[in-house]
Amino acid sequence: MSVPNDDRPDWSQEKITGLSRGFMESRVLLTAAELDLFTLTAAAPLTGEAIAAALGAELRGLTILLDALAAMGLMVKKGGSYQAEPSAARFLAADRPDSLLPIILHNVDLWERWGALTAKVAAPRRPGGWTAAFIGAMHAIAKPLAGRIVKLVDPAGSRRLIDVGGGSGVYTLAFLAASPAMRATIFDRPEVLAMARQRAAEAGMQERVTFAAGDFAQDPLPAGHDLAFVSAIIHQNSPDQNAALFRKVFACLDPGGRVVVRDHVLSADRTEPRAGALFAVNMLVGTEGGNSYTEAEIAAALTEAGFSGVRLIHPDERMDGLVEAFRPR
Repeated sequence: MSVPNDDRPDWSQEKITGLSRGFMESRVLLTAAELDLFTLTAAAPLTGEAIAAALGAELRGLTILLDALAAMGLMVKKGGSYQAEPSAARFLAADRPDSLLPIILHNVDLWERWGALTAKVAAPRRPGGWTAAFIGAMHAIAKPLAGRIVKLVDPAGSRRLIDVGGGSGVYTLAFLAASPAMRATIFDRPEVLAMARQRAAEAGMQERVTFAAGDFAQDPLPAGHDLAFVSAIIHQNSPDQNAALFRKVFACLDPGGRVVVRDHVLSADRTEPRAGALFAVNMLVGTEGGNSYTEAEIAAALTEAGFSGVRLIHPDERMDGLVEAFRPR
């Protein structure tokens, strides 16, 4: 049966990607139900430490989960304490007459079954493997944002950019398009640089780009730049790893040079923006020590590395938080 034109959904990039990420909030709720967090915190607020002790949980992971629940409105966070939001507790605490907890726990079992859906239909098809899929995904996310981000950074006066972990080069190309006199270095692993070279060639900008192979976790960054762009990197790192990375960025900049960090930038209580609190859960399950960080945490790491003049130049809404700092002259 065909659908009349005026009844067809008006799909957009944000609607499609939002649909694909819908499982994240679902999984946070399911895990909270499995841990019976709503029953535990329904009667009175408890500190993260007290909840961890009651559950035998690791505090870092539990805190990230609790902050995500608070961002979703299912928990109320005051200081370091958490309490189930009263209207949520009515349905999610085990001892309430209207509790839906058995249904939620049944959905935990369904989660496991639905995870096998692809295999039930056919073998997965992922040309190019994990790296190609990841870099391609990052390119697709960044492409509609890059021009706006570059305007916010305002690269006027900068002549030599280094894009740390630059991936497909989507931001580098946007900087070069905005600044005809600029040249750039993309620093990333060799297999990623092959993709960046192709994008730069397609844009006719390959002569303005130096492709420097390396691993920023292990190798120094090439020197001689007046602008460093660190985009969507710090969330995969622990605080100590970020401090080490910022020291390398400091060393690669000329005196007076500027670094701009693009990432989620959480509120002081770590519950806003909602997407940033949920992304911290993504880093909990996907990295050893990654997280979403507050403005104060990012500023502290930059200052420790030697930077000054740290400030937030754009608040975070959808991983478009921007923090800048300068290497003193």
